[in-house]
Amino acid sequence: MNHYHVILFDLDGTLTDPKAGITRCVQYALENMGIIEPDLDQLEGFIGPPLQESFSTMYAFDADQTSQAVAYYRERFQATGMYENELYPLIPELLAELKERGKVLAVATSKPTVFSEKILQHFHLDAYFDVVVGSNLDGTRSAKAEVIQTILDQYPEYDRQHFVMIGDRKHDLIGANRTGIDAIGVTYGYGSIEELRSENPAHIVHSVEQLMHLLAEAAPKGLETQRGQ
Repeated sequence: MNHYHVILFDLDGTLTDPKAGITRCVQYALENMGIIEPDLDQLEGFIGPPLQESFSTMYAFDADQTSQAVAYYRERFQATGMYENELYPLIPELLAELKERGKVLAVATSKPTVFSEKILQHFHLDAYFDVVVGSNLDGTRSAKAEVIQTILDQYPEYDRQHFVMIGDRKHDLIGANRTGIDAIGVTYGYGSIEELRSENPAHIVHSVEQLMHLLAEAAPKGLETQRGQ
């Protein structure tokens, strides 16, 4: 939309489909922790939230076990997992269009910044983004509100109404709500429509094409684009 000047994108499930890489790395970490999970679909819940949160809540790991599981995950992720990833269709076209319109583009992710930057470079998306902010390798700044606030602090010349956070999970929308900016939920990622609606985003879209139209046009707040239209 025309009044959004700084547009924040989640990475996993919004710009790229990371399912193969993330779930295989989680599977590898669990195996090293003595847990066998042959069904990668059962590990989709790891896509989006901070790893520390997912290992502790989904497998009841204590702090030491969580730290060890994250270390195993990153062992495989750095070698191969980060590249077992696919761009969603039309993402480069969307980013190019927004840059032509003079928008400031940012990545706001719970994934460590260093890995996020490498993934963007791998897909040749890095040139589109003015700033990339993720978590730290020690697990700090993993909450989405902290990530978003870090970006807001870099652009004090803009009012909160000029920012928008785009993401596929409730964590993205919660972070936007807590920092006082609008959010757009996308259903083509890994969050359910119910999950997104529960956090009252300004808009919900069902495809990158619909997101392109929404950001290019002046749509009334509260619009939910219907699937297939």
